Amino acid sequence: MLALEVIVAIGLAVLIGGLIAARLRVTTPIVLIPLGVLLGFIPAFREVELPPEAVLLLFLPVLLFWESLTTSTREIRRFIRVILLNGTLLVFVTALGVAVVGTWFGLPWIVALVLGAVLAPTDATAVSELAGSLPRRQRTVLRAESLINDGTALVIYALAVSVAVSGQQISPLEITWTLLVSYVGGVAIGVGMGFLGSLTLRIRMPLLSNVGLIITPFAAFLIAEVVGSSGVLAVVVCGLVMSRIAPRVARPEARDQAQSFWTVTTYLLNAALFVLIGLELQVVLRELPPSHLGLGVVFGVVVWIALIVIRALFIVITTTIIRTVDRRPYQRTLRASPRALVMAALAGFRGAVSLAAVLAVPTVLASGDAFPDRDLVVFVTTVVIVLTLGVQGPILPLIIRWARLPADDGIDEERNFAELAASRAAIEALPGIASELGVDDSVRDKVLAEAEQHVSVLEAAGAEEPDEETTRHKEQYNRLRLAALEVKRETIVSLRDEKRIDDIVLRRIQSQLDLEELRLTGRELE
Repeated sequence: MLALEVIVAIGLAVLIGGLIAARLRVTTPIVLIPLGVLLGFIPAFREVELPPEAVLLLFLPVLLFWESLTTSTREIRRFIRVILLNGTLLVFVTALGVAVVGTWFGLPWIVALVLGAVLAPTDATAVSELAGSLPRRQRTVLRAESLINDGTALVIYALAVSVAVSGQQISPLEITWTLLVSYVGGVAIGVGMGFLGSLTLRIRMPLLSNVGLIITPFAAFLIAEVVGSSGVLAVVVCGLVMSRIAPRVARPEARDQAQSFWTVTTYLLNAALFVLIGLELQVVLRELPPSHLGLGVVFGVVVWIALIVIRALFIVITTTIIRTVDRRPYQRTLRASPRALVMAALAGFRGAVSLAAVLAVPTVLASGDAFPDRDLVVFVTTVVIVLTLGVQGPILPLIIRWARLPADDGIDEERNFAELAASRAAIEALPGIASELGVDDSVRDKVLAEAEQHVSVLEAAGAEEPDEETTRHKEQYNRLRLAALEVKRETIVSLRDEKRIDDIVLRRIQSQLDLEELRLTGRELE
């Protein structure tokens, strides 16, 4: 029964934490981690730990896949140079930098490198939760970086752990080959699975189509891991490929189901990870010898500061080199302000992937001896994660306001442009379509009139000086339609209560009314 109790407790923590975070207007990890710590005081939960394999094999494929499906491939192409530098070279530099700090605190070099590899990647789940207030450009770069740097870090981690456990040295040729197989194999499998997964989107039955969509990231991860490639890269590339194909082949019903399912699922998984991090903090504190507690806290704070400094220096140096070498006019449009660079340096959050990796470190070596300083490495990693989420997270909104970046209204402008272009194209095509379908003139004229009214509203919204009368009419129209929708809802519920219609009928009509309200208000499901 303990497993069921844990599920219920974590679910309640997610619910309560979400309500508290919304009330306090803070990000959810800041509330969920302390709630996880409090759960650890319950005797039945004192031995509950975050299973490393659950994060690496269950949480990670789902979260990375949805992140890659919903990110902007156009923005990734636009900033691909920065993303690749941060997702690969910065990971190597960070791992080595943390390893150097680790040796200062007495860790053997290879153990310090394991710590560096664990803390090198930024965490996609933490970025998703904490970086939502970032402007689109910075958010896209940070999300894309977090999607690919896990693959780089886990390769370094696997090599370092292998050397630490076996004691055998690995030649530069072996390291190069491992990286090549990991990257090239992961990308190739991701592309192949992306095209295969897109075939499931063509299934006409929405439920089965989404079953195929759910299986796809796990299949990509599994195949990549079996052949020795990066499962993380395979999942990310698979998602990016499918994000390009899906709009052309997926059916509306399947898309609607998928949006609802993945929104709830990824929120629950993200939130549960933060609660589990809080639970794990209790376990780590109990396992660390009391004599090492002070050292571990100081060690963790120094490593946390080192991560920020390394990231800041790397961003400044690479930015300076790029601006010196590439002076094309287009490149100048991509340049970020100094304050934006400071913001990017402080946005490198660590999270559950780092904790899962450090918990997966073996407890014994091949010789039978205990893994050196494993408890200290686990404790330092946990301290760094808590500091990045609990300190950098609340500071980031303040830094964003301090950066005074220009308003990011590009999405709204592009949305208005796209809706206007689509509506105009529909108006031009309607007479011909009506003729082909044999539609009566009165019906055709009614649809044309509604479409032309919609175009006039869009044109007014896109104008520098909106037409006040058109805007007022739109607001009145929306208020009236929303009021009418509410009357319809009350009526169908009353009919259900009077047993004149079935619950199935209620839900179907209610779903249609909900979609109509979303269309009128412009709100998206959260």
